[in-house]
Amino acid sequence: MKPRPLTLIQDELVDYDKAMERMGDLVAERQRDERPDTLWLLSHPSVYTVGRRTPVAHLPDPSRGIPVVETGRGGQLTYHGPGQLVGYLIVKLAEGEGIVDYVREVELRLVAALGSLGLPAERRDTPPGSELLTGVWTTTTGRKVVSIGMRQSRGVTSHGFALNVDGDLEPWNWAVACGMPDVDMTSVKRELGGISMDQVRAAVAASFEAA
Repeated sequence: MKPRPLTLIQDELVDYDKAMERMGDLVAERQRDERPDTLWLLSHPSVYTVGRRTPVAHLPDPSRGIPVVETGRGGQLTYHGPGQLVGYLIVKLAEGEGIVDYVREVELRLVAALGSLGLPAERRDTPPGSELLTGVWTTTTGRKVVSIGMRQSRGVTSHGFALNVDGDLEPWNWAVACGMPDVDMTSVKRELGGISMDQVRAAVAASFEAA
């Protein structure tokens, strides 16, 4: 991975709609070169977000009471909630670099962060004709621990990743996550036992800030 340190913003629980408004402002600032490349770490109250290709059949039963919000990112349905570390990446892509290239870099930096915590992880290539395997998976158990959905506008990325740390995993079972009915979503806590959000935040920040 080439050196690309990021400026860090850290927040706790931020409503999804408010986060989208602020992310839009951050993207506009980066497009005007008024701010450096930025990683914003935060969490959201419970919400499902859906990409443009998400089938209706993949949505949760409304009786679950968790709102469903349409979003402009790539990918399909994702759940956000307390105990999950969300990272929004506002990065100016290099000349000739596409969003797929940058998503690959994001996957590898998260693999490195999880490895530093003692959780072996990997990215996966998508077989022809299969649902995209974007994200990060545990090497030993084969479960998905990170979801990634991004887009780029005028050469600047937005949206990012969701890393399950120690939150409730049950809402993942109420919908079809990532377009994969058989995916087994996991968390750092499920795989490693006692580990704090602060530890995971620090490892992720170090991996993305590293020059």
